[in-house]
Amino acid sequence: MGQIVLLGTGTPNLNAQRTGQATALVFGGRAYLVDCGAGVMPRLAQAQANGVDGLDPTRLSAVFISHLHADHTLGYADVILSTWINGRTEPLRVYGPRGLRAMTDHLLAAYDADIRERTHSLEGLARDTLTVDVHEIEPGVCYADDTLQVEAFAVDHGGLQAFGYTFRAGARTVVLSGDTTPLDVVARQATGADVLIHNAYSEGAVKQRPPEAWAIRRALLTSTRQLADIAGRALPKRLILHHLESWDDPAQLIAEVREGYAGEVTIANDGDVIDF
Repeated sequence: MGQIVLLGTGTPNLNAQRTGQATALVFGGRAYLVDCGAGVMPRLAQAQANGVDGLDPTRLSAVFISHLHADHTLGYADVILSTWINGRTEPLRVYGPRGLRAMTDHLLAAYDADIRERTHSLEGLARDTLTVDVHEIEPGVCYADDTLQVEAFAVDHGGLQAFGYTFRAGARTVVLSGDTTPLDVVARQATGADVLIHNAYSEGAVKQRPPEAWAIRRALLTSTRQLADIAGRALPKRLILHHLESWDDPAQLIAEVREGYAGEVTIANDGDVIDF
């Protein structure tokens, strides 16, 4: 049995109910984090306080970044520094696209005054335990331990290198699309999966927005009806709609998906915990 903790389910548009993108997966008492949107560390601490077994924010086994857009990375400095300040002693292992190493170096440089104070004051934190072990990856298996294997696959999200991730732990499989246009590779990765977590926008709702809103989403993301086609081919046991706007109506999102897909559909909400 595993758990998915939907820490942040929103977009770059400010939303009082949804923070930046972040998802934790817990397998075999180990925690893995996908993306680090704004608010990720308080959400992790909240989930641990609410009894999610194995979710210790200071002992993340690995962090996976789908791409370097701000709504997926604004909390990255918080993950690096707060885990260290609160007791992390092992290197933080982080996997993601080109540019991740430079981002990490710049964030550590930006917080140099804080780091120097904490290592040379009464706190006496050890500088070597702040280590971030960065891996800039390509498609394929990018991580494995004795609990699970993680495969990265390339997705289409504008000019940035971007990945989705497939987590396989024994007979359990969870696929996260990241931000992407509709792609056959997602359907292949998610075929028979326990859970597919995929970005989605409501065609009906976005048509009520300014024309540029629809143009941006058509170019970069996946509509509910397009996602229904992907899920209809992959047939995951559960489909979770992710990366949602404040103007999206849950009933409308589900109705649009169900025009082409009859399986189980769930709307992602910050703080939800899903057993699978």
